[in-house]
Amino acid sequence: MGSRLLGRGARLVTFRGMMAAAFRPAWWLPGPHCQTLAARVLRMRLRVEFRRERLELDDGDFLDLDWVVAPESGEMEGRPLVIVLHGLEGSAGSGYARQMYRELTANGLQAVGLNFRGCSGEPNRLPRAYHSGDTGDLAYVVRLLQERDPQRPIGAAGFSLGGNLLLKYLGEDGDGIGAAVAISVPFDLSAGADHIERGFSKTYRAFLVRKLQRKIRAKARVMDGTIDLAGTAAARTFREFDDAVIVPIHGFEDAEDYYRRSSSAQFLESITTATLLIHSLDDPFLPAASVPTGITEENPHVQAEFTRRGGHVGFVSGHPWAPLFWGERRAAEFLDAKLAGGA
Repeated sequence: MGSRLLGRGARLVTFRGMMAAAFRPAWWLPGPHCQTLAARVLRMRLRVEFRRERLELDDGDFLDLDWVVAPESGEMEGRPLVIVLHGLEGSAGSGYARQMYRELTANGLQAVGLNFRGCSGEPNRLPRAYHSGDTGDLAYVVRLLQERDPQRPIGAAGFSLGGNLLLKYLGEDGDGIGAAVAISVPFDLSAGADHIERGFSKTYRAFLVRKLQRKIRAKARVMDGTIDLAGTAAARTFREFDDAVIVPIHGFEDAEDYYRRSSSAQFLESITTATLLIHSLDDPFLPAASVPTGITEENPHVQAEFTRRGGHVGFVSGHPWAPLFWGERRAAEFLDAKLAGGA
């Protein structure tokens, strides 16, 4: 492993067989937490028009797709389609997803956001919750889109939890996906659950656990008898929440079993789809030692662009009055090149 300097403050890690990421972190956002939090705030102002489609599932539940309405929607006919997968307690309308849609549209690609169950603004009907390794709904949506237009290339972009789920899907099967990008992935869920209990990162954990708890309270009648409601309310860590909710719903032995079976690092060697990994070694959700650099060196289908700085779903560059979101831009460029033969 080596490194090279691309401009002041932009030292980037390179690996054998890996193209170095041309990311220059914003000088006015020092440290991983500034990148993480500022990116969230800066993306809030983005506006995107959606057309919602509800998919009724055979199990009695539903999924909501948010289709991006582009200014020249007619020109998107026949163009490659990219499915965007959000992170933990996000949605298809999250700021990073909106920025991703903008970059995809600018590259002439149509975009659709997949809301995981219960994440589209309305509780899902069943005593069930999404999780980091639950690839069944993604597989269903990919098959449906293939059936509608068998000739249309389909790509995918996943953020954080959505990126982990996407990589697991690609390693398990990957059918129907022509190219993929995964950004800020918690490759090792157990290591991530431990890492987020340290220092300022505990702030993120507390915020997300509270959101998860509120969602369970909103559908307590549906969940009663399926999960440990008292344990859910008392949970203070991801492990405690997952033991109370994810484990009983999805049949895992315990949280560690869930993390072991769902972590995406173990699936990377099986991926045969052109895939780009964008990740910062200072990501506050995962220790740098858990970034799977060795596997990405060995699989020619997986291209890794790992930066020393960038935070979690951050990657902000440019000036305070004109910030640039490098991660989404780089992802759109990669997908365009692989799906449509763009530059």
